[in-house]
Amino acid sequence: MSQKSPTRTVLPTRHFAVQLSSTRRGARLARLLTERQLDEWGEPHESAAQVVAELASNAVRHGRVPGRDFRLRLKLGADRTLRIEVTDARGDRLPRVPDPGEGDAEGGRGLRIVEAYADRWGVGDAPAGAKTVWAELVP
Repeated sequence: MSQKSPTRTVLPTRHFAVQLSSTRRGARLARLLTERQLDEWGEPHESAAQVVAELASNAVRHGRVPGRDFRLRLKLGADRTLRIEVTDARGDRLPRVPDPGEGDAEGGRGLRIVEAYADRWGVGDAPAGAKTVWAELVP
């Protein structure tokens, strides 16, 4: 008698990348495209949309160089871990989470939002003096 093991379906890693203008409109479009892409992949998008909104907004506000765009990249692994990457042109301006004593500051809450939604995040160098801020959301 032969035994057959159950068939496992392994989903391939999925990728999405787009270059957007370093404007408020580009940042809004990054969020909308994330929602649409994750819907297409059959994945929830609420947390990812918040993270993308913050990272794209930071790219526009703090990473903008006139005439250069920012890039959004989504990577959905076989284990359903979503990696979000936003690359901007200002590698010399690294993001930082403000100290708790700076809570009354007008800005600086974006990375706290990223920390709240993401399981891990960080920053790395990118070509041409740029930087990539990334976040991972684990199901």
